Amino acid sequence: MDWTTGMPATPVVAMTIAGSDSGGGAGIQADLKVFAALGVFGTCAITAVTAQNTCGVTGVHQVPARQVAAQIDAVRSDLTVRAVKTGMLGTARVAGAVAALARAGRLPNLVVDPVLVSTSGHRLGVVGAVERLLPYALVATPNRAEAAALLGRPVRSTAEMARAAVELVAAGPRYVVVTGGDPADDSTSDPTGDVDPTGGVAVDVVGTADGTWTLPGQRLATSNTHGTGCSFSAAIVARLALGDDVPAALLFAKDYIARALVGARHWRLGGGHGPVDHFGWSAQSTTS
Repeated sequence: MDWTTGMPATPVVAMTIAGSDSGGGAGIQADLKVFAALGVFGTCAITAVTAQNTCGVTGVHQVPARQVAAQIDAVRSDLTVRAVKTGMLGTARVAGAVAALARAGRLPNLVVDPVLVSTSGHRLGVVGAVERLLPYALVATPNRAEAAALLGRPVRSTAEMARAAVELVAAGPRYVVVTGGDPADDSTSDPTGDVDPTGGVAVDVVGTADGTWTLPGQRLATSNTHGTGCSFSAAIVARLALGDDVPAALLFAKDYIARALVGARHWRLGGGHGPVDHFGWSAQSTTS
């Protein structure tokens, strides 16, 4: 797939509203890497500054809601933003400020990635904050753990993911993608925390008002999964900014993340969950 096919001479603009990851694997840093990889000019509003690496989060400093709103307004007053995503919001006040802008129609093609817990298990948000954004989302992309937190019950099997997607659509998003590539408490999980080494299927379930459909993919044995949720939602935003409809953007994002996981599967960056290959570096090194 040629990721930059049809890219205009002047790039279109997308925005991410999320936390900063000092380790570079998730959050703002991952989102901007995805935007760049897909030929979109990335802008951002930082909601929190985290101290983290591949092993975990050691500190979080929240940015005041008024400063988050000021960042968004500064970008919008000068640049034509085509699509927006939210990631880590952190506090109800930040979520309220962002929701007010969304309600006013200032966050087009909004994709809500309901970041609640980091890959290492550190809590990064509260359910109530995420819920304030859902009524204004075009797409929401919770993983199984996030869907479970939003609904207050376990979400493990594909059938449970489908029910969760339909229920979350009722909260406002036109599309809800419950992603299943994360390790979960089911028969395909590896107790070490890596994804299934037996080569199972990683299924995402898409819910709409008209029903559900699936995005199947191969489950890959790798511990380099840090930032996959951020990167998936950012790829959706990039393609929406470039003019894709939602189904096409979802299919593209699924393929992009699959390639990024394969590319980084043998990397040894850090001692924990490493990042993914956003730019296809591994593929380029094998052909050069």
